[in-house]
Amino acid sequence: MFLRYRRLTIILALASTPAGAAALAPADAAGHVGQSVTVEGIANVYTPATGKVTFVDLGGSGRSAAFSAVIFESDASKFSTISSYNGKKVDVSGTIQLYQGKPEIILKSADQLRLAN
Repeated sequence: MFLRYRRLTIILALASTPAGAAALAPADAAGHVGQSVTVEGIANVYTPATGKVTFVDLGGSGRSAAFSAVIFESDASKFSTISSYNGKKVDVSGTIQLYQGKPEIILKSADQLRLAN
């Protein structure tokens, strides 16, 4: 009985691991606030004139984007090739939070952003 319970526990743990989960569409990100996920979509990369933040919008651009990845000036050096992602399908990983009602992930390390397969 113990072995059967242990196997079930292991199976459930593996099934709930984000690594095995499919990437979310940008429009679905708002339903996963507080969760560590991967969001996939076509990147629209831009840095406003202030230069203090860079956005990687998925599912639109600017305020109409369904989702944004945000890179603050303090972490910008970790993303020296960020403009090369513009117009390409990318995966953004991290914990979703809301900013002014819009879902976003704050990017702190380069491994949170990659080209999608």
